[in-house]
Amino acid sequence: MYIFINLHYSGVDSSVAALLLQLQGHDVTGISMRIYSGSPAAGKQVNACYSPDEEHDIEYARTVAESLGIAFYDFDLKDAYRSNVIDYVAREYCGGKTPNPCVRCNQQVKFSALLDKAAESGIAFDSFATGHYARVAYAPETGRYLLQKARDSRRDQSYFLCMLSQEQLRRTLFPLGDYTKDMVREIARSHNLISHDRADSQDFAAGSYRQFLPGETATGFIKDQNDTILGTHNGIGEFTIGQRRGLNIAMGKPFYVTAIDHEHNTVYVGEEDELFKTGLIAADANWISITSLTAPLAFTVKVRSAHAGAAAVIQPENGGKVRVTFRKPQKSLTPGQWAVFYDNDTVVGGAVIEKTL
Repeated sequence: MYIFINLHYSGVDSSVAALLLQLQGHDVTGISMRIYSGSPAAGKQVNACYSPDEEHDIEYARTVAESLGIAFYDFDLKDAYRSNVIDYVAREYCGGKTPNPCVRCNQQVKFSALLDKAAESGIAFDSFATGHYARVAYAPETGRYLLQKARDSRRDQSYFLCMLSQEQLRRTLFPLGDYTKDMVREIARSHNLISHDRADSQDFAAGSYRQFLPGETATGFIKDQNDTILGTHNGIGEFTIGQRRGLNIAMGKPFYVTAIDHEHNTVYVGEEDELFKTGLIAADANWISITSLTAPLAFTVKVRSAHAGAAAVIQPENGGKVRVTFRKPQKSLTPGQWAVFYDNDTVVGGAVIEKTL
């Protein structure tokens, strides 16, 4: 089987994924993508996907490929990344929402535009593999490909992959799905991979997300739930639900961002108990283990990557939207983030949080 392995950033995970595929007898080729279109590097090296150190990362990936004895290609995806990820991040923040660039990148760039570019190069391949901690299975009774949690719950990345289509899952391999991070590091050390002690990528971009916001933003008011003006802000793109720092208001007790009103350019704040909500409406659903949602169903729902998940009932709403009602109120439900629905370890689907209830 001829397999492309994504070596972008080329930490220990993608390196070991490539090694494992080789040991299984597959013909493996490494690929990476050039996505950085910002200012040149001006400081110490940072661990991020979108980084001014990209040239260093690509050469490192090339070295990893050489050490494994596999071919390596890098493709220019700056335009695709800017239009699908950077512009999306700016648009969401300026619209009073909090985006998830990793989910978006996986759906639109890493598992899509990158493979289109590779195919255009004339190199045929059977499958695409990455170093994500997740698993893909096939359910013959439904004829659908399933996305499942990794066996190492501490490293599971299925949340970030919730928008992959059936076609994307069909041709995807996650060689690390049954491994722990410690096991992966040990495999790398035992096979003398140069990446065995390389630091993990820490974020999608080097520096603050504010670098993607427009230079001029409209000032507005910070209010409490009674519409009492408590202060002003320099742009709603500076805020996210649950934020405590940077409010610049003195109330004598902790206050948090509880809502962002894009239409009226207003940031609402309140005490911690005001962050708890009983439900949400989500849109643009992607269904994986089922073809569609036609009736209320009980699942576990994660509302952000670090969320442990909570019991809820999901039901169809008009316009293809999904209503989620939690058994217990959940903290800091954030428009723009994804709600991901789980049936035990299997991802049922995911949808973008539109509003809270």
